[in-house]
Amino acid sequence: MRITLVTDAWRPQVNGVVTTLEHMVASLHNGGHQVQVIEPSQFSCWRLPGYREIGVAVTPWQLPALLEQSAPDTLHIATEGPLGIAARNFCKKRGWSFTTSLHTKFPEYVHARTGLPTDFGYRFLRWFHGPASTTLVTTQSMVSHLQAKGLQSLKEWGRGVDCDAFTPQDGCKTRQRARPKLLYVGRVAIEKNIEAFLQLSIDAEKIVVGDGPMRQQLQLSYPDVQWMGYKRGAELASFYADADVFVFPSLTDTFGIVMLEAMACGTPVAAYPVTGPIDVVASGVNGALDDDLGAAVNAALQVDRQACRDFALQRSWQAVADIFQKSLVPASPSQQKPEPTNDENLEA
Repeated sequence: MRITLVTDAWRPQVNGVVTTLEHMVASLHNGGHQVQVIEPSQFSCWRLPGYREIGVAVTPWQLPALLEQSAPDTLHIATEGPLGIAARNFCKKRGWSFTTSLHTKFPEYVHARTGLPTDFGYRFLRWFHGPASTTLVTTQSMVSHLQAKGLQSLKEWGRGVDCDAFTPQDGCKTRQRARPKLLYVGRVAIEKNIEAFLQLSIDAEKIVVGDGPMRQQLQLSYPDVQWMGYKRGAELASFYADADVFVFPSLTDTFGIVMLEAMACGTPVAAYPVTGPIDVVASGVNGALDDDLGAAVNAALQVDRQACRDFALQRSWQAVADIFQKSLVPASPSQQKPEPTNDENLEA
């Protein structure tokens, strides 16, 4: 098949969306498919303040010509940014069928940054994803959450982990340390609720791997924390493997691939019992969930590291790619799903 993927998130961004899409493209190539990725570097871009690696396409009107030239057998729109909106509108105008994916709690992220009510965000998501044949969603709890918000044609997609790249350093031995090592990996940004990790009143080493707009401010406020910046590959895996607990403080993530990466290295996860962690973390098996994050950390310290590794070994990227491929539909007018009669226009 000739597959076109339209995404506003792509290299050099470092996040779960890009990681997922890169694995999908690699799997599709390995399956003999031709994949064209249409992404921001092909357009004039504006660099997002605080995230210089994120380019937002400011000439999305150039996208229709690329779609017509690619003449895809199937089309997937991965994000709700300028390129995703341009692709969605092009397909509606031409009668093309397409699939979409929903990776984040977009309304909650916008609310955290701007104060815009989440109702407007979900109204936008219903408008954007409504015409799609299928919308792929990270977990079953997100399917239920989005259905309650009025979205339809949803399919659980899941996430995977490369258990060859992320491995334990010394088998899965239990550590005997006077002060445990607690690790956070991810963006240093308001939507990640990172201060819940930084403020933990536990006698432990705290390590932050990642960067973002809040780093400079937080690094001054929490000088005892080790601030490591972005890490990749074997170096990132070594941080996971050396930690005693991986702390995931987010209240808005829809999955959190970093949790699987930590487990693959034999490191249990401590998190809140919210969307994302509740589908990934089994308390007492591969980590602990608690409304008190400190209590979750203390419980996770007692978890068997081998059980964490065993859980991750059951989550392959190939299985995720198979679901993605099976969801694809021919980009032909006969397959177009009509817009729901109760669809809300943004102008309304």
